[in-house]
Amino acid sequence: MSKLHLVFGGRVTNPQTLDFDVSTIEVVGIYSDYAAAEKAWRAAAQRTVDDAEMKFVVVHLHRLLEPELPKAKG
Repeated sequence: MSKLHLVFGGRVTNPQTLDFDVSTIEVVGIYSDYAAAEKAWRAAAQRTVDDAEMKFVVVHLHRLLEPELPKAKG
């Protein structure tokens, strides 16, 4: 199974949390490796760097699909 990663973001109610306003969610994309996902995340985050209420995150979809798999070390 490939290690899929989802990059998405949106406006949060509090900049110290990940409590997203679902009406503002923007899906950046799904990537087959972490390096590509991180690159997309950086680009999206840089685009909104001056807006403290906008956050983008990388979600490890493979961990949600197969939670019994051990986490990678390091």
